[in-house]
Amino acid sequence: MKRVVSMLLVSMMVIGLLAGCGGSKSEGEGNGNASSAAKEEKVKLKFWTISLQPTFNGYFEKLIAEFEGQHPNVKIEWKDYPYDAIQNKLLTSIASGQAPDVINLNTEMANQMGTKNAMVDFNTELTDKQKAMYFSGLYNSTVIDGKAYALPWYTGLPVLFMNKELIEKAGLDISNPPKTNEEYNAWAKQIKEKTGKAGYTIKADAELFVAEGVPLLTEDKSAPAFNIPETEKILGDYVQMIKDGFIPKEDAIYTKQIQFYSSEQVAMTVSTSSFINQLKTSSQDVYAKTVAVPAPVGKGNVRFSSTMNIGVPSATKHKAQAIEFALFVTNAANQLQFSKKANTLPSTVDSVKDSFFTEDDGTLEAKAKVASAQSLDKARDFLLGVENANDIRDALTKRLQSVFLNYSDIGKELKAAEKDVNTIMSR
Repeated sequence: MKRVVSMLLVSMMVIGLLAGCGGSKSEGEGNGNASSAAKEEKVKLKFWTISLQPTFNGYFEKLIAEFEGQHPNVKIEWKDYPYDAIQNKLLTSIASGQAPDVINLNTEMANQMGTKNAMVDFNTELTDKQKAMYFSGLYNSTVIDGKAYALPWYTGLPVLFMNKELIEKAGLDISNPPKTNEEYNAWAKQIKEKTGKAGYTIKADAELFVAEGVPLLTEDKSAPAFNIPETEKILGDYVQMIKDGFIPKEDAIYTKQIQFYSSEQVAMTVSTSSFINQLKTSSQDVYAKTVAVPAPVGKGNVRFSSTMNIGVPSATKHKAQAIEFALFVTNAANQLQFSKKANTLPSTVDSVKDSFFTEDDGTLEAKAKVASAQSLDKARDFLLGVENANDIRDALTKRLQSVFLNYSDIGKELKAAEKDVNTIMSR
């Protein structure tokens, strides 16, 4: 479990539930048919999650007992599977007529299953009030062609970590951090000029241009859409910043990111809360100098999250009850309680109003948690909603590495990347 939750830790922090698990009836209930149907038949719902046992057995046992207490005719059978096995297990179960009724999937999996008509469309099942319980960017991350294939559950967001000493040495105001990528780049330039240190690290990833509003694929997801002049300019600007020393000339994979920041070769970096423990191990001195704030955003006005969702396979024989349970698992009260257990972020608007996400005790951990919670209004998953999505991202990363590390011709690399993606999508 720790591998999955740590992936999602934001400065990451996540999920929620206030006291009174289950929340109000209006918040946790499904559509009208769910309540009436629940009174008429005895049903068993199969509920599958990803890598949550045994760490959270106590939480889910209590959650399930409460739901069953409110719905005496419903019995929940909970099973947990490894992250790498869940999608194939679901496909096999659907083919054999043994599909679960409620399932935990990441956003990419939920969308891929949805486009196979394998998931219930929540947009046709929920009221506007029920949809509004969730942050819109996270809810809409599983919406394709107007259909919502899952409810967002726990998530994680990166935040901006800054070395207070270097920031102040550069003559910058730590209390007024950069809010846009344009300001972020200006800070990096001033830091280099005033301190001799680089501004921040970057990772060769398609997020760099998607964050600026450049589409990765066409609207119908049939072809690549990123090979445009705007992308070439964005990448060209990054290359120039690398040449000027504002950004280190290395692909800042996680270990490199920690190395650069903890050795004070850079003054800022965007990362998740799991970065904090690594920083404390690498350099207690730099840890003590570090503050955390919401990460800057590009022209796309978005922060990319990593979200786990709850979906209902369309093969369920108990759709009404399954939807009702999915709403119960993801309501604000239950998400808040899970966040406190798992140190993750909730996808529900009311959860982050709790003092757990608003109080800053002065520690870096608390600052990162507060910053990540404040970032949820611009959160959405980075996803493609197509087969071989990971292969597409990997192909783009290789081309971007060539641009950043070897100063390869950007136009040629984008053209080659476009060809790579077309080949992958035609498989």
